[in-house]
Amino acid sequence: MDTAALPGIDTRALKRARQALGCLPFRRALYDTLASSALSSSAIATAGATYSRRPLNANAVEGHLIWLIQLGVLRREVDGQGLTERVRLTPMGRDLLSAIPGEIPCSSPLSRLGHWLRRHRPRI
Repeated sequence: MDTAALPGIDTRALKRARQALGCLPFRRALYDTLASSALSSSAIATAGATYSRRPLNANAVEGHLIWLIQLGVLRREVDGQGLTERVRLTPMGRDLLSAIPGEIPCSSPLSRLGHWLRRHRPRI
């Protein structure tokens, strides 16, 4: 991916976000939907195989969404009352996905281990 297309974004942040897309259980259809409309974790969990490679409950989906928010791929939607439970794709998320043709490839076991360590044991 050309990092010049994303001015002001650290290359390490892009690498972490790109790796997360392949390690998380979400299909391309979820990100394509989030590019045009907002969804809640319960709606994603209810859709099942449409958006995920494996069955997930709403709490697991919410945990993955929070991680993607921290990485800068997603953001919470805002309405007149403040933040909502729904999420949308960020410009960085759009640019990352535009560089991936078709379905998001699954990461290797070694990449998944690195992702898990980065997410759950960031100080190691």
